[in-house]
Amino acid sequence: MKPLMKMLMAAGAAVFLPLMGTSAQAADWPAKNVTLVVPYAAGGTTDILSRRVADLLGTELGVTVIVENRPGAGTTVATAQLARVSKRDADYRVLMSSPGHTVGASLYPLSYDPVKDFRFIQNVIDIPNVLVVPAKSKYQTFEEFVAAAKTEATSYSSPGIGSSIHMSGELFKSKIGAPNMTHVPFRGSGEALPALLAGDVDFSFENLPTVYPMIKSGQLRVLAVTTNEPSPFLPEVPTVKAAGVAHGLGDFATSAWFGLIGSASMSDEAYGKLQVAVNNVMQSQAFNDFLPQLGAIAGKESGDAFKAMVERDINQWAALVEATGLGE
Repeated sequence: MKPLMKMLMAAGAAVFLPLMGTSAQAADWPAKNVTLVVPYAAGGTTDILSRRVADLLGTELGVTVIVENRPGAGTTVATAQLARVSKRDADYRVLMSSPGHTVGASLYPLSYDPVKDFRFIQNVIDIPNVLVVPAKSKYQTFEEFVAAAKTEATSYSSPGIGSSIHMSGELFKSKIGAPNMTHVPFRGSGEALPALLAGDVDFSFENLPTVYPMIKSGQLRVLAVTTNEPSPFLPEVPTVKAAGVAHGLGDFATSAWFGLIGSASMSDEAYGKLQVAVNNVMQSQAFNDFLPQLGAIAGKESGDAFKAMVERDINQWAALVEATGLGE
């Protein structure tokens, strides 16, 4: 072989080998553990769901999925961190997002764009909120409570400003006209629930999975559910929408969604493999056996459909914030 030909072949191999290494590196994803960030303190629905999903997803991916709690400012602390994550780490850090992601867009001056700065992997579950009062509460029915709340001073708890629990309460307050209704935010459900159980606040619009055991044990009394239709887990409980027609609540309907998002810097390789892995988890018997524990149904939206759902939520809560002045 002539010397010039040998030189050309060697040069080609020198270029080709690094490309092979890059391709192999992408194809080997995940090459290390994945972190699943929970934007709330431990103990609430997001945390419970995330830990179960982390276990199942870790088995599916063949790596450990580490759960990291990072509460603050209605999920925006954790979300801002995800938006700023380095490109090197973007493939290995995901967040269990919730309505706080869309509410925060109206309540807080954000350092990120809630749509453009993220990749929307999969809406994992949808659950209703429930209007609950302590067992010792004087309110026995939804009708009694609404009539009193219009004139009496009442208070409600939430795990933080911007949560679906907080916004359900504000929407309720706005629609029935209750100027003496006060929101009492806590740092996560781990603090909010004891206050509710003790009667330090009058009521809350809690996520069903968080309080379902307490409803069944009699520690809390459920007065209504917030979804369009009654919950199959509480079929005897009326919806706010149906029971509150006479009080201006005929169009009241809210629910909480929980889904996985990544940074906009996440590679196509990691994004695609995560979608497949999460879908496999959601099809598994273990995941579907877990759903009744949360009073939840599996989410349907992934990719662009999930992104469009988030955009609709942003517009809905922006209208409420503008009408009520919550962001001022």
